[in-house]
Amino acid sequence: MDATAQFGENLRRLRRASGLTQEGLSARTKIDTGEISRLERGARDPQLRTIVRIARGLDVTVAELLAGIR
Repeated sequence: MDATAQFGENLRRLRRASGLTQEGLSARTKIDTGEISRLERGARDPQLRTIVRIARGLDVTVAELLAGIR
């Protein structure tokens, strides 16, 4: 699996584990819901600042979002 797809899978898993919808995560991070959807589908590479904002919004580490990416 490529890095973008793995990130999307990690994001979806961690978001669901936090009990958040895409809309809920969007509200916490101020990242557009459509952007979150694209990231989860692996249709877009995230920027570093986006990864950090998502990690904070999910209350996880950046390492957890990047797990399994080589």
